[in-house]
Amino acid sequence: MLKKVLSILTLSTVLVSSFNFNTFANTNKNDEVTIQLLATSDIHNKFYPYEYAINEESKSGSLAQIATAINELKTDNTIIIDAGDTIQDNYSELFLNDEIVPMIAGMNAIGYDIWTLGNHEFNYGMEFLDKVIKSSKAKVLTGNVYKPDGTPLAEDYTIIEKNGVKVGIIGMVTPNIVKWDAEKLEGYKVTDPLEEINKAVDELKDKVDVIVSVNHMGESNEYDVKNSGVDDIANGSKDVDVIIAAHEHKEVQKVLNDILIVENKSSGSTIAQVNITLKKDDNGKYQVIDKNSNIIDVSKYEPDLQILEELKSYDERAKKDASTIIGKLEGGDLAPKNEINGIAQGYIQDTALVDLVNEVQLYYTGADVSAAALFSATANMYEGDIKKSDTSLIYKFPNTLYVFEMTGKQLKQYMEWSASYFNQYKEGDLTISFDPESRGYLYDMFSGVNYDINISKEVGNRIENLTKKDGTPVKDTDIFKVTVNNYRANSQILSDVIYKNGDNPKLLEIDVRGDLGGVRELIADYIQNVKKGKITPNVDNNWKIVGNDWNQELHKKAVEQINSGKIKLDKYNNKSITVNDLQNIDNNTNNNNVKVINKKVKKVS
Repeated sequence: MLKKVLSILTLSTVLVSSFNFNTFANTNKNDEVTIQLLATSDIHNKFYPYEYAINEESKSGSLAQIATAINELKTDNTIIIDAGDTIQDNYSELFLNDEIVPMIAGMNAIGYDIWTLGNHEFNYGMEFLDKVIKSSKAKVLTGNVYKPDGTPLAEDYTIIEKNGVKVGIIGMVTPNIVKWDAEKLEGYKVTDPLEEINKAVDELKDKVDVIVSVNHMGESNEYDVKNSGVDDIANGSKDVDVIIAAHEHKEVQKVLNDILIVENKSSGSTIAQVNITLKKDDNGKYQVIDKNSNIIDVSKYEPDLQILEELKSYDERAKKDASTIIGKLEGGDLAPKNEINGIAQGYIQDTALVDLVNEVQLYYTGADVSAAALFSATANMYEGDIKKSDTSLIYKFPNTLYVFEMTGKQLKQYMEWSASYFNQYKEGDLTISFDPESRGYLYDMFSGVNYDINISKEVGNRIENLTKKDGTPVKDTDIFKVTVNNYRANSQILSDVIYKNGDNPKLLEIDVRGDLGGVRELIADYIQNVKKGKITPNVDNNWKIVGNDWNQELHKKAVEQINSGKIKLDKYNNKSITVNDLQNIDNNTNNNNVKVINKKVKKVS
């Protein structure tokens, strides 16, 4: 009967937007209360329906649209929550010196109750983060980060009362922030979130009626770090009713260990709606009798006019800055045309695009070798005027540069790790494909050395003919200064992903030329001031893929069939197209021709 009533009430809410679900429910059943959670996460500074990196309107989601949805959905029993990765990206660097950054100004205007910090909140340093925390009207929760003096960065939990129901809300961030922003967190202590959650639960359980854990963590553990994923949290936590997850940018609605878990997509494109219904027992204490969730598509909502006005000055400043002409690209685009639709050429051959990034990194660091990845399969810079926003088209993230001292042996280990991105070439393959367990942003291309990647060899034995720029073979004992971005440095080089048993390269410098900003700002400065506003697409072709000894005629035929849509690539190009795939197409074509002939014969007879 309860489910039937809830269905009717839900329908009523849809049909009459001003209908108050909780008021109606409480009028009929005074011993029942429904608490609504409206949770966002991973908005990444999408405060306006605009992507400043590409200088275009984007109504796929934004804080301004979220405001409209919240105004329509909220009741007297609603708690508004954000689970982190809130202030970074989408030209966030432009507002670092502002008294209040746009996302916090918008969240304050909307009336957020809770904000749990995400890993990207730590990107700009602790002094900046402290300023942002103080400017937030929402209660900031992050119970597993401690300052050098031993005091917590933020509280671990809070209690919010709605209509007599006391809701305990706990907040934690992924412990892997020590990998990504190690230098920013020097002297800080980051603890196991599960231990902190269980400690908070012990303090809360006799004081509240329901417990919600807001964790900036995805479903699964990262880097095999226990309790860095919410599945571990759900399986190990006590008395938690709901987990608001984040970080992985994917839609999640599931129940694990009797805990309802939800997670949002990124850039403000969804809101997680959770309804928790409680009923008083014979002792007058509320008990949870129902939990349900819904993921709301924010693109269906128009932006809230009040929020647009509130944040207008930020938007105008960002658009003006994004549109600034900083130079000109002459002689063609930076990325070549793809031979095969769906396989970015930039992953399988040296390009002017990645060479420009490495050129910039070498110039500002003075390193011998630079490594950079192609963050997006569609990344490009087109011939003509270069706007400041165009640097984001070829370099998506706000990374800074690190410099390491590496031996020739360590450099080759790093290069072998990177080359594991490719599937091993097998006889009969007609295309190059990529490891299903990897992604393009994990595949670095190197400047400052010459090399071949033999994809017919097993992982760990693919880098061949490795020489210095002058053609001298690289020895294991040679010493190189190697520059990489901070993500690669902390996630793979300084951790135990590439190097084992403590044989990591020596870190020489962090945040190189931080006075100018991150890599994107360095690219802009290089174009504008070093190259005097004029660049051309230059490729040094210092590396190539070898070992794919396929029949060229059959490869050409496979390309034609893929580009015509007759053969489809696997998602992320995780499987090579083979000779057998071509034969299957030919057989199907022959069978269809036979059917057509038979039909014609029947008509004639």
